[in-house]
Amino acid sequence: MTIHIIAPPLPQTPHIVVATDGACLGNPGPGGWAFVYAGGGQQAQRSGHEADTTNNRMEARAIIEALMHLPPGERACILSDSELTVKGLNEWRQGWKARCWRKSNGKPVANRDLWLRLDELASVMGDAVSFHWVRGHAGHPLNEEADGLANAAAAEAAVLAL
Repeated sequence: MTIHIIAPPLPQTPHIVVATDGACLGNPGPGGWAFVYAGGGQQAQRSGHEADTTNNRMEARAIIEALMHLPPGERACILSDSELTVKGLNEWRQGWKARCWRKSNGKPVANRDLWLRLDELASVMGDAVSFHWVRGHAGHPLNEEADGLANAAAAEAAVLAL
């Protein structure tokens, strides 16, 4: 007699963890975004800035840049301390799309240009990418590193604006 055990497949573990962050000096004001990418024994980081922006725009921009940096088909876990951006991606995005990028109260979704890009990238990547909220300034090493880079980029934007 042969016994076959049938079990559900184990969930695939992401190969890459990416922490993202956005910062703004004033809100609006000079801002910076950053991501730190770790996986497969490698680590990379990237940051950038804008002269006049908001913190929410920089948080979204950080995730956009991180998604564009991922190798095609790679499984990844994106970490962000922006509850708005993570909930937007995981919970609200489909409803916003169904209502032509309007919230449940009928008001337009702020930063629609960035949400359209986030939606496009997240849709293409599908289940290969997941989005998770982490508490900011709570000692998560990758989040702390992304925070430092985003703040440095915002400071650079402020200096360039002088």
